[in-house]
Amino acid sequence: MWALPLKGWGPILALYKLGGTSTWQASLTSCESPSLMWGLKEGWYDGGSIAFAVLLVIIVTAVSDYRQSLQFQNLNQEKQNIQLEVMRGGRRVKISIFDIVVGDVVPLKIGDQVPADGVLIAGHSLAIDESSMTGESKIVSHLYLLLLYILSKPCYSYTWHLLQVHKDKKAPFLMSGCKVADGVGAMLVTSVGINTEWGLLMASISDDTGEETPLQVRLNGVATFIGIVGLSVAVSVLGVLLIRYFTGYTKNPDGKSQFIRGKTSISDAVDGAIKIFTIAVTIVVVAVPEGLPLAVTLTLAYSMRKMMADKALATEDVQVRRLSACETMGSATTICSDKTGTLTLNQMTVVEAYVGRKKINPPDDSSQLAPGVCSLLLEGIAHNTTGNVFVPKDGGGIEVSGSPTEKAILHWAVKLGLNFDQVRSESAVLHVFPFNSEKKRGGVAVKVNDSEVHIHWKGAAELVLASCNGYLDSNGCLQSIEEDKDFFKAAIHDMAASSLRCVAIAYRLYDSDKVPVDVEQLAQWILPEDSLVLLAIVGMKVDIKKQNLLHSIHYCS
Repeated sequence: MWALPLKGWGPILALYKLGGTSTWQASLTSCESPSLMWGLKEGWYDGGSIAFAVLLVIIVTAVSDYRQSLQFQNLNQEKQNIQLEVMRGGRRVKISIFDIVVGDVVPLKIGDQVPADGVLIAGHSLAIDESSMTGESKIVSHLYLLLLYILSKPCYSYTWHLLQVHKDKKAPFLMSGCKVADGVGAMLVTSVGINTEWGLLMASISDDTGEETPLQVRLNGVATFIGIVGLSVAVSVLGVLLIRYFTGYTKNPDGKSQFIRGKTSISDAVDGAIKIFTIAVTIVVVAVPEGLPLAVTLTLAYSMRKMMADKALATEDVQVRRLSACETMGSATTICSDKTGTLTLNQMTVVEAYVGRKKINPPDDSSQLAPGVCSLLLEGIAHNTTGNVFVPKDGGGIEVSGSPTEKAILHWAVKLGLNFDQVRSESAVLHVFPFNSEKKRGGVAVKVNDSEVHIHWKGAAELVLASCNGYLDSNGCLQSIEEDKDFFKAAIHDMAASSLRCVAIAYRLYDSDKVPVDVEQLAQWILPEDSLVLLAIVGMKVDIKKQNLLHSIHYCS
């Protein structure tokens, strides 16, 4: 199991620690004990009221924090329940990160977090950001090794895979918690949960950082100032009164001195000093507004209950872990929301497609395409992807996996007649240029036969279009793109204006004699991205998540 062990809360005495020991509470507690000790006969209720206020603040804060922390543990565990894809039985299966086990094969791509410790078994240009583990912001440099790995699919059996290995470790090990900065690959899981490097690190870190909220900072600043002023005045008054008392200037109502050297007994002198000290303590108690921390705590507790009772928040399983979070949320001026998966379903669908100057309507009608164009198009989609298409043997529906963009294009290709496994088995991948956010495109070189190599590119429509000098029309004839470039730019602009994501698919022929033979040279080979032939431009629509989305956004604003 991937899950890390939960920390215990300790004995009930830990409630005092949970409640906190602010400057207010420290000041009041320091005055509480003398009031109780010297005021048992008269005025003990002053110390008792102070003690009651302090205990009430601590108990309300601690109990609320403790109860919400228990609920937050369940909510946090649900938040950590990340869904990922693994290879099991020759197919990609989406599972919870808590269900990953040793021996699973996990595909990796740019932006993914390594879910467990493992060994890299296949990859292209894979670079790992290990800053979360090592503290180094620099991407780890790699060298290339060849390892023999057997996969369950026939097209991968007994094939050599290019691996990138850390220079300093001389082994293809990946650590949990690291980010994939570039490239694609697949790793074999070797350890999960607390047995990973990330798990050991997280188990030794406390969840609570003790960071103070702005309100707490201001209250502590005021408390410190009042405490210093009150204590200074109290010490000054104490000194003056003690001097007056022991010098005989302090007199009773009848005019007699309260202290006469050599005549006043020790017990009477101690009682007089205690009364003077009580006056100084009273000054400190009066200076500190003991009702303020109680009012703040009760106000935050009321705010938390109101947030929990709010129907709009209750439907989203909102939990408040700390009382101070209510104050922090009350100070918020701007709400930022993630779009993908929050405002949208994180799903896309191809709704427009251009092949040559012809707009395919509907976009999945393969009868409107020449066989040659359709074959090249499906070949490029099948090889130049990080997704996968699985067809169950029992004749059930196909399963398409990958990113939302990849899934949308693969679904479109399947409707055009794509047989994923067959197309990939008919040609061999020579080199892959993984998609990255800088170039906004990805490419792959495949060997179709002994003398012919196809280089397929896919990416941002305007960038791929700029690298094309020709296009194939719907009849399969090669045409010059110079005269029709404005037409394609207008088509891309119209799709973008309709909030569609535009992707262009292109290819070019390449002489097999120019392909590097040496393994290291092949790894460093830069795929040609000029003189491309445009195959298609597709527009994908993002599916909206909720029907009342506009109302929700208006409500938040």
